[in-house]
Amino acid sequence: QVQLVESGGGLVQAGGSLRLSCAGSGRTFSNDAMGWFRHTPGKSREFVAAIEWRAAIPSYSSSVKGRFTISRDNAKNTVYLQMNSLKPEDTAVYYCAAARGYYGDSASEYDYWGQGTQVTVSP
Repeated sequence: QVQLVESGGGLVQAGGSLRLSCAGSGRTFSNDAMGWFRHTPGKSREFVAAIEWRAAIPSYSSSVKGRFTISRDNAKNTVYLQMNSLKPEDTAVYYCAAARGYYGDSASEYDYWGQGTQVTVSP
């Protein structure tokens, strides 16, 4: 069974940091692009960051660029999202996803999804 499992979410004060992890199992994701998305009630799922399989070219949404860093460890089948200088508007459920043959910010192009982890940033 193919799975992506996120961890590392929680409650943090504004200005703080969190590191999310997403561990894959059931297949290797080393040749896939990996992405992070987030969702808040009443809004559509929002692209946060993506990294292609060689980890050479990360991309970020404008709302997180300069504060968040995506990275991956293909040997561990794991992708990370380091989130610094968190703001209350970063509060959301964060999802990791994997895409075969695609690299970008379109959620519909991602083939595998985790169950999500809640990040709450208090003022």
